[in-house]
Amino acid sequence: MAVLSTAPLQFVASIPPATRAFTAATIVCSLLYYVLTWTNDDDFSAPYLVLIPGSSIFYPWTFLTSALVETTIFELLFTLLVIPASLRYLERLWGTVETIKFIAVTITVSNIIAFGLNWLEFLVLRYPVFLYGQQYHGQMALQIGVLVGFTQLIPEHQVQLFGVLKARVKASATLPMSYVTFSTVMCIIGFQCPYIVIQFGWLVSYLWLRFYKKNIGEIGGPTYGDKSETFAFVSWFPPFIHYPITLLANTAHTLATKFHLIPSSGSDLESGGYSQLPGGARAEAERRRAMALKALDQRLANGAASPTPPRSANGAGPPSRPPPVANADTATSKKPASESDVTDVEESSRKQDEDSR
Repeated sequence: MAVLSTAPLQFVASIPPATRAFTAATIVCSLLYYVLTWTNDDDFSAPYLVLIPGSSIFYPWTFLTSALVETTIFELLFTLLVIPASLRYLERLWGTVETIKFIAVTITVSNIIAFGLNWLEFLVLRYPVFLYGQQYHGQMALQIGVLVGFTQLIPEHQVQLFGVLKARVKASATLPMSYVTFSTVMCIIGFQCPYIVIQFGWLVSYLWLRFYKKNIGEIGGPTYGDKSETFAFVSWFPPFIHYPITLLANTAHTLATKFHLIPSSGSDLESGGYSQLPGGARAEAERRRAMALKALDQRLANGAASPTPPRSANGAGPPSRPPPVANADTATSKKPASESDVTDVEESSRKQDEDSR
């Protein structure tokens, strides 16, 4: 009985602090919303809990805390199945501080963009529904964010849900982009809220991990983001549109660099100051080392094709060979024998004959 009573506590204690606190806050805020909904009429709204564009300007904390509210039981169960396990994995790799930054930036910036879009739609179309008829809530932005994180950390990884459903998260971004496509379809058929935050969450989380996430270096100063080619922006899209996407991304990167919107790394990739975690500058350094090793293997293979002379018994190398003598036929034309040379040969042969007699 003692083992059974302490097992849940040990499991909870093994969860990293940021994941544990965020999960507990999600449960508490969602249950509070359910209680308020059940105790009020059908027209009840909670602008102090969820993000309502027309009134949330007076409740600025909802740009972050609205993600803690799942308005239905099904949404809450799905979130509890996906987010805590994902954050636990990421927090063990990134650390508590960087995980908190990632959660806050992904949720808050995505909600700010959605808030601004709704106000823009209202100013153009003059429909009050864009201000008071939509409420943003839940963790869809964070869900796509953790998929982007997995794509960065593990370029090819198999995710298994419920022991049955399997999908691959890889550099071609099949699963994250499928979620983005689902968001696009839902927006087209009229369900902008809250599904559009999936697209904003994908873009915000990618930009954060690509340029701004701080990686503590083993030697030297910290590095920022992940500049590896496998995490390039163009890798999210099919090959037939790589060219225009590359032009767009390069232009945006040039402008951001010009106005100092992207932090510079404190150490070079090959200086040893790379991140201790998968991805980031270390991934680029490892890629370069792998290419160098491949080139070295090719050189060794080419050298093995030529025979190696045997070594002597005392371990010394083979004796040096004299330089080859140029062939007379190829170097210079052969000189004709002179008369003195012929005479010398005849005299030597005559002396040999006399001695033999």
